[in-house]
Amino acid sequence: MRALLALADGTVFEGKSFGAPGEVAGEVVFNTSMTGYQEILTDPSYKGQIVTMTYPLIGNYGVNDEDFESRRPWAEGLIVKECSPVVSNWRAQQSLPEFMREHGIVGIEGIDTRTLTRRLRDRGAQEGIISTVELDPDALVARARGVPSMSGQDLVTDVTCEAPYHWTEDAPASATPFVVAYDYGIKHNILRCLTRRGCRVHVVPAGTPAEAVLDLQPDGVFLSNGPGDPAALPTAIEQVRRFIGVKPVMGICLGHQILALASGAETVKLKFGHHGGNQPIRDLYTERVLITAENHGFAVDPSTLPDALEVTHVNLNDNVVEGVRHRELPVFSVQFHPEASPGPHDAFDLFAPFLTSMRQGS
Repeated sequence: MRALLALADGTVFEGKSFGAPGEVAGEVVFNTSMTGYQEILTDPSYKGQIVTMTYPLIGNYGVNDEDFESRRPWAEGLIVKECSPVVSNWRAQQSLPEFMREHGIVGIEGIDTRTLTRRLRDRGAQEGIISTVELDPDALVARARGVPSMSGQDLVTDVTCEAPYHWTEDAPASATPFVVAYDYGIKHNILRCLTRRGCRVHVVPAGTPAEAVLDLQPDGVFLSNGPGDPAALPTAIEQVRRFIGVKPVMGICLGHQILALASGAETVKLKFGHHGGNQPIRDLYTERVLITAENHGFAVDPSTLPDALEVTHVNLNDNVVEGVRHRELPVFSVQFHPEASPGPHDAFDLFAPFLTSMRQGS
């Protein structure tokens, strides 16, 4: 089935549909990972985005029930050079197109993803539409220009859990410390990383008041990843502000940005963001370079950081702030995903200061 991709700058690509037929709009970004398409599609951080995979062949190892990063897929659409018609992996339970049809994800293949990626790098991530319905290029471009920008969007309310729950996978029988994790779009592997390190984890919806969390008497508070503009989350920012100096706090990705905003910093929209499994991050204290996974279109503005926060990590590609910590309090955050294992174990130790602080009752 014929499909079109139209960008807000007037660029149109023609290709073939795979996955579900229909039409989907969102911010078009590119991801440099060679594998992990199932984890990408099911990462709530991709809510509102259409993902372009820069690696030319996608789908060859299929999809399985074990590699979900959340309860369902969240990415709006998928763009690939070629979707493999053959699935060859002992873990595979269905093909990528079958999975996308089942969950209503629209995809387009057969376009020049190298050209598309270069355009996004030159002009920045931009709004776009994939359609198998509207095949008039001019009409589709006009509609793409009307797609809302990611700036100012609160997408956390779409992806957060509806009710609190205990995470039991890999949890030891008598687990300490006790962590309350805010679900802004939390990935399952973050929860696994905490339980495998001996934590008992209770997940709460994004709108949970700080007082309700403190009533649970946690040893620490975790702030998860998630989609959208962190500055569009004033309630979350205010709740997090109440934990600083009261409980050890750790944030990842959106949680990192919310923590910085709660401390008085500001965030900015990046030109094309960081999306992929090969981002080089320098640890400013050890001078080690970590190979990390990332998915973020916003970043903390270093010129607005309060004196109480110090930068711990920077991206070697563009010097974006990738980690901060409080100079006196047990407060830590990183922009990248230490749980995603691209290194594969480069960043696992970043959970250690948070765990130590909780065990010491700091």
